[in-house]
Amino acid sequence: MGQPITAAGFAEIVSAHERFVLLSHTRPDGDAIGSEVALKAVLEALGKSVRALNEDRVPDNLAFMAGSEGIEEPAGPAEAEVVIALDTANRERLGEKCLEAVRAAEIWVNIDHHISNEEYGDHFLIDSGAAATAEVLYGLICELGWPLPEVARDALYIGLSTDTGSFQYSNTTGRTHEMAADLVRRGLDVAYATARLYHDYPFRRVALLQALLETMQVTGDGRIAWWTLSGETKDRIGMQAGDSEGLIDVLRAIRGVVVCAFVEEIADGKIRLSLRSKDPAVNVCEICAHFGGGGHALAAGARTGGPLEDAVQRLLAVAADAVEAALPELKE
Repeated sequence: MGQPITAAGFAEIVSAHERFVLLSHTRPDGDAIGSEVALKAVLEALGKSVRALNEDRVPDNLAFMAGSEGIEEPAGPAEAEVVIALDTANRERLGEKCLEAVRAAEIWVNIDHHISNEEYGDHFLIDSGAAATAEVLYGLICELGWPLPEVARDALYIGLSTDTGSFQYSNTTGRTHEMAADLVRRGLDVAYATARLYHDYPFRRVALLQALLETMQVTGDGRIAWWTLSGETKDRIGMQAGDSEGLIDVLRAIRGVVVCAFVEEIADGKIRLSLRSKDPAVNVCEICAHFGGGGHALAAGARTGGPLEDAVQRLLAVAADAVEAALPELKE
């Protein structure tokens, strides 16, 4: 376990070193990519040598982001004095190739907003009250008086918007809106970012939604909804990274549903669980912890063994107990 670090302490590390490598989690989302792009641009504006790596390539739905083309897949050792892990609750989620690439790094800094963060690295800066890691970075940049290039400005907004469901989720606070307002004052084109994020989908995403709806189920009491995605269906549709981003909100929007789940077959016989809760009384981070996962109270994930239907039944058993324990007054 590392030691907590302040903004001033982080600034000292940046000042004392020249070569940085930024990492974020596998299957990166908008906050992961946005945070990497933003911090890379800021550190480069400070005269530092910076590489941004990710185990997986930038998803198609985020490839429009200026600066995302600078994120590399690891290929051999990356000469780094300092590694900065962003938006990643545990070291393993950074990916084996990325971890191998930075094995010789002198210092690790872990910057995140997940309450389940394992506080790995030499130093960590974790703000679980922040809506996104992008919000944590924005606070650092402002507190330290660092430059905010246009590329970083736009990337931070994308991270913030995607992790708050376009400012719909309960993690959205006054601080979140104040950050967004400041980015707009700095010249952010909100209409462009919103159009590219939420109104520019390939047809295969619609085909994916159709396939998911065909598997949708709800428990008898209407409090848990889920759908499943097999590897065969993914291959048939030609699904690519990022295609399923946000689709779980269709389940979340069903009246009466408290917990919803996206259960997806992935490589090596594993099953990915993505959960959302609509009620703070039901903590899906705790549900996912049963399967070795984590995240936030209202949005979390995990991986477990297959086959697909067995994973569904194991998940439903844990989720049903959690809902019943938290909301017994709804039990029929």
